[in-house]
Amino acid sequence: MTVPPYPVHLILEGRRCLVVGGGRVAARKAESLLASGAVVHVIATEPGEEIRALPVTVEERPYRHGDADGYRLVVTATDDPDVNRAVYLDAEAAGVWVNGADDPAHCSFTLPSVLRRGDLVLTVGTSGRSPALARWLRDRLAEEIGPEYELLLDLLADARGSLQAAGRPTDTVDWQRALDSDMLELIRNGQVAAARERLKACLSSSSD
Repeated sequence: MTVPPYPVHLILEGRRCLVVGGGRVAARKAESLLASGAVVHVIATEPGEEIRALPVTVEERPYRHGDADGYRLVVTATDDPDVNRAVYLDAEAAGVWVNGADDPAHCSFTLPSVLRRGDLVLTVGTSGRSPALARWLRDRLAEEIGPEYELLLDLLADARGSLQAAGRPTDTVDWQRALDSDMLELIRNGQVAAARERLKACLSSSSD
């Protein structure tokens, strides 16, 4: 068994990230970074149309020693193992986190499969051992966890914000009781107002 990785959600908004590679895989990696608000720069010998269509800056040239310096995060997506290794060594020397697409030997972090429901983010990782299994499990979760969970999160977050605004502690509230109620079923049936009232009732009784 490998040493388990430390799971974390990085805040990349406004931070500079580098993608090395110009093909479809590189484009998908760049899109994921952009979705998190990153400022993405691409270095590729042959940037494809998918890369050029993205709101990224592009340098059409080979990777050069030291290019990884100054970035918060680097992703390599080339079919050249020598380039992947060079980027990895540069990033490691510069203290920059680096991921090599389908190249776990040249990674300081791995990328999980992601399921998003608004601000609810579920990730499945296999420590880089089987991306196919991670995707399969993500798709199974997607069948079970629908858009109603996004609404559930909104209701809980609004209630938490109201408690904080009133100067009440939120860590002593019995959130579990609310989640174990029929709130989710009410949301599924389109009865969002009723779900909100159910939440209020649960929180009120837990503070008595």
